[in-house]
Amino acid sequence: MSTNWDRRKFLEHSGLGFGMLAASWLSQRAGAAESAVNPLAPKRPPLPASAKNVIFLFMHGGPSHIETFDPKPLLSKLHGQRVPESFGKVQLQFSKFEDSPILGCRRAFRRHGQSGMEISDLFPHVARHADQLAVVRSMNHDGFTHTAALNWLNNGWPRLGRPSLGSWLVYGLGSESDSLPAFVVMLEGGIKSGPEVYNAGFLPALYQGTPLRTTGSSPILNLKRPETFTSEQQRHWLDTLRWYNERHLEKRQEESALEARIASYELAFKMQMAAPELADLSKESASTRALYGIDEPQTASFGGRCLLARRLVQRGVRFVQVWSGNTTGDTDWDGHKQCDENHQRMARKIDKPVAGLLADLKANGLLDSTLVIWGGEFGRTPTSDGGMNGGGDSMGRDHNPYGFTIWMAGGGVRGGKVIGKTDEIGLRAIEDPVHVHDFHATVLALMGIEHTKLTYSFQGRDFRLTDVHGKTDLAARLKA
Repeated sequence: MSTNWDRRKFLEHSGLGFGMLAASWLSQRAGAAESAVNPLAPKRPPLPASAKNVIFLFMHGGPSHIETFDPKPLLSKLHGQRVPESFGKVQLQFSKFEDSPILGCRRAFRRHGQSGMEISDLFPHVARHADQLAVVRSMNHDGFTHTAALNWLNNGWPRLGRPSLGSWLVYGLGSESDSLPAFVVMLEGGIKSGPEVYNAGFLPALYQGTPLRTTGSSPILNLKRPETFTSEQQRHWLDTLRWYNERHLEKRQEESALEARIASYELAFKMQMAAPELADLSKESASTRALYGIDEPQTASFGGRCLLARRLVQRGVRFVQVWSGNTTGDTDWDGHKQCDENHQRMARKIDKPVAGLLADLKANGLLDSTLVIWGGEFGRTPTSDGGMNGGGDSMGRDHNPYGFTIWMAGGGVRGGKVIGKTDEIGLRAIEDPVHVHDFHATVLALMGIEHTKLTYSFQGRDFRLTDVHGKTDLAARLKA
């Protein structure tokens, strides 16, 4: 094939089939130049790290802490009564707190493990790993709508435009995989806030999350090579394009973003081989498939994504987010209507796969270096939704960002402990409150990053994930 083509023609033709990673990079100019030839190359953590990968199991819609990991026996005693004035007032999205009756909890909590941790009967499989879990019952922020809350948990800010947690981690640490995206997202469907929650914001687009499909022949959209090209022809095109780009760079040494662009083409080319192999679960043993519930109708979908998460971190991917729930019908954790029934249905889908993931990570020697996080965008109210939003009912619960639960395991976290607490009805965090900024600072600390030092200059200001806030006290408690 002749190389007597002008550079514009090469750029027009060579974008086909190189994957969304390269396409996204070409779609915008980098906010700041990167110094390394490959900005995704692994970087040594500035501080001692107990974790090097993250798997974030995100429960879309907001699971009720009251029905899951934060027992409140007083609720059943006060069922149907108005909230005592001593608990004060809060603003909710749909219901009027002071006029809504208290809704008791139907779930049974039992003690598990040597630690005696109380866990709801919704999670009989996860409960077997109680001594590996560090449950934080005092999470809080002030975003009582889904969009604001999803942004808080994922981007550290209630409005759109900020980089996600995964993007910041990849920006700070790179990736140990040179053939897969550094930040992978596995969705169950639509997200109430849209894809901005795994976007790179003002960071270069190379750091954004890459959606990985768990069905079909193409795990990553736009990655498959055009049928009219052979692998050898594509390699020749890439080499020729690289030659032109390097000649272009020789006269523009200050544009090191071009170096990253060249690297993105190379990564996309390698992904064409690595991604299909990654998604092929046929070589996994029958016992592994059973562990995740892959061959069972209720758990097959989430179980498959959890198994892929293990395979991803095994291959050096830095940050993996696995979503449970979507925006189609009553298929997420948003329990405005019949909260207890909603949570039974959702828990059956994820309980066995989550337990399987913890067991499999441990069996493969990955749990010590992989931080597993479980949680949603907020919790639920101790009061009834009351049907005030047109879709709720007297047995549903409204959104509650003022006190809710997440848990962490692995990655240097010592399990079998509960940190913080909410008041007697589960309304507010009252002991050792952990704001989202503190949560993000903690994740960065476990990964060996001082959150105040991980900054990016944009529009005349140095931004960071935790804005001007964030404490890392929680990190020490998790490891103690």
